[in-house]
Amino acid sequence: MHWTELMNRLFVIIALLAMALTGHAQEEAELVVDTLRTDEVSIMIDSTKQVKLPRDWSTWKPNPQRALWLALVLPGAGQIYNRKYWKLPIFYGGFMGCIYALTWNNMMYKDYSQAYLDLMDTDPSTNSYNKFLHLGVEITEANENRFKQIFKNRKDKYRRWRDMSIFVMIGVYALSVIDAYVDAELSEFDISKDLSLEVRPTVIPNYAGGNPLQAQSVGLSCCLNF
Repeated sequence: MHWTELMNRLFVIIALLAMALTGHAQEEAELVVDTLRTDEVSIMIDSTKQVKLPRDWSTWKPNPQRALWLALVLPGAGQIYNRKYWKLPIFYGGFMGCIYALTWNNMMYKDYSQAYLDLMDTDPSTNSYNKFLHLGVEITEANENRFKQIFKNRKDKYRRWRDMSIFVMIGVYALSVIDAYVDAELSEFDISKDLSLEVRPTVIPNYAGGNPLQAQSVGLSCCLNF
């Protein structure tokens, strides 16, 4: 093999190696560029995410409409929404008292109604009224009319108290709804230290007298700053 032919083959091999290395470097560069672009997109996506900050309860104000609907759906829920927890024992105590009064009066009304019906009929086996009599007291023909009136009056009394308990419970419910709405509505009312009432002497014009020397009188004025 001649020297010239050997050099030509060597140059061809070097050229092929250079082309291969150049292509590999270009692929590496494209890979680096793609990686950088991917990182840039990731950074942009991360930067667009909104970070949810914790609620500042010191500046939070309740919504009156929401407080109203919560109080309508569940008694006491409006007070919980307004963060007025100290009012819950008042309203729940009122509800429990009304429920107890309703249950007790309804039970007594049924007992006295049945006793009155037993006393009015002629069947001697129906004598549920005996449990309301004192020891040693019996109902005879002499006092039968008096006991009939007594049982009738007590029956009507417990029925009236039962119905009153229902109306009072409805009133407590309505009061809880109104309180929740008004409390939320007044949450933005200014109660800062800038509120002040000042009473001071003043001169009041009085032109009705016609005398210019008596056209003014001295009085007091109330000045409210808010």
